[in-house]
Amino acid sequence: MAAITVRRSVGVVVIVTEEFKQELTAELQLALEEAQRHIEQMDVQSRRLLADLQRTDLSQAMSARRQIEAERRRADAVKQDIQRQLEETEKLEIGSEYPRGTVEGVVELSEGDDLVKKLTGSQIVMKDGIVVEIREA
Repeated sequence: MAAITVRRSVGVVVIVTEEFKQELTAELQLALEEAQRHIEQMDVQSRRLLADLQRTDLSQAMSARRQIEAERRRADAVKQDIQRQLEETEKLEIGSEYPRGTVEGVVELSEGDDLVKKLTGSQIVMKDGIVVEIREA
């Protein structure tokens, strides 16, 4: 019987522990600080750029201002999203499951296999960095 090995996405789920909550909170705090630094750096650079452009080309300065404002809105949205994730992290219940992302895995397909079942629904369940369960659809 013919078979082929293909790649698939495998979900990673973490069982929430106090240690996990602390790690996730620290990770998000770091991301929040980085987002704030990015915003501050963008503000300084944009003020300089706009001051230079206003002296040379007013229409180009207005166009640059619109682009900068759009970028600032995106950066603010990222910062707000991180703040929202921090708030959600505080509310996580010990023992609940938290989707942490995906990894790539391989699966062997043979004639007669259910393709959807083979390619979807697989999960790795972890607790404090240790795999405690592997779920197949």
